[in-house]
Amino acid sequence: MPVKPRHILIACDKFKGSLGALEVCTAIARGLATRWPSAIITIHPIADGGEGFAETLCTPLKGRWIKCPAHDALGRPITARYMMADSADGPLAVMEMAETSGLWRIPEAERDILAATTTGTGEMMRHAITNGGAKRIVLGIGGSATNDGGAGMASALGVRFLAADQSVLHPSPGILARHLAHVDASDMLRLPLVTAACDVSSQLLGPHGATRVFGPQKGADEATMPVLEAALEKIIRLTDGAHLAEFPGAGAAGGLGFGLLRFAAAELVPGFDLLASLTGLTEQIGAADLVITGEGRLDEQTLSGKGPAGIARLARAHGIPVWAFCGSADSPASQSGLFQQIIELAATGLALPELLTNAAGLLESVAARSEPSE
Repeated sequence: MPVKPRHILIACDKFKGSLGALEVCTAIARGLATRWPSAIITIHPIADGGEGFAETLCTPLKGRWIKCPAHDALGRPITARYMMADSADGPLAVMEMAETSGLWRIPEAERDILAATTTGTGEMMRHAITNGGAKRIVLGIGGSATNDGGAGMASALGVRFLAADQSVLHPSPGILARHLAHVDASDMLRLPLVTAACDVSSQLLGPHGATRVFGPQKGADEATMPVLEAALEKIIRLTDGAHLAEFPGAGAAGGLGFGLLRFAAAELVPGFDLLASLTGLTEQIGAADLVITGEGRLDEQTLSGKGPAGIARLARAHGIPVWAFCGSADSPASQSGLFQQIIELAATGLALPELLTNAAGLLESVAARSEPSE
């Protein structure tokens, strides 16, 4: 009797700073095809809401890329892109806030968190509505250079942030902290349903909020963090948003989560859950004999709801073994019991620069040598 071919699903996130999700999946697939030539291998790149989120959804949704003028986090003109797809409810726009307001666009020496805004994100949303007739917007919120509570996004959609003399303010935290006295949303663009994909559950303010947890990687220090918090507190007070500021995910993307809740009546959902629901990933996992997942770093943040943990939990619910490929893994991830085995590139003993430069070849090589653990 012929032996049934092994069905392998590869669903990995990006290796940040090295490879995109598709490149990771493809490299592992090449290695596994060498190890098991008769295997049926399916690749399904994943993303949690940051860079690569829209691209991950483009193929399964049969989307098309749309270009539009916008501005980066520091107000410099750029050409941005988002994806449009057809859906049962009408045109669907899928975009990433990182496309315009992302940290990747700002060289480290130029980062200025007091001046950075999410205006470009709002410009993409406006373009999708007014030019594309979007009936729903799915927005990945991750990888931001901003900490403006979504003020820039709201400003691009028609909300006015005003000084005491009714003059319109630039929606940057440094200016809002000093001069904001009124918020006028009376001329805001009418929005369709907005769903935001985020991979963090932090509230907006406090020691575990947007400023204190994520601000330092964007250039915030002990001198600027109180200013950032003051700007957010003013926005909350002037928009009666105290209850929304405590919502899990309000602190995502420098408080863009809060801005979307307050100004767009958005639904915030875990990025992986949204991806799985839109692409049929759950069904693909159930049909596999082995599931491969991973990302650049497996750690406590992975376990709190990022894609690889979601993949592993779905697979284990079906009794399917899960392997994870990564650059490195910390003890909580290694001891979580989610993965049958974890394959770390760091175990090769190579220095970090070489790991980053040669990640594709290394993934292919270790995948070709991988064996099930006992």
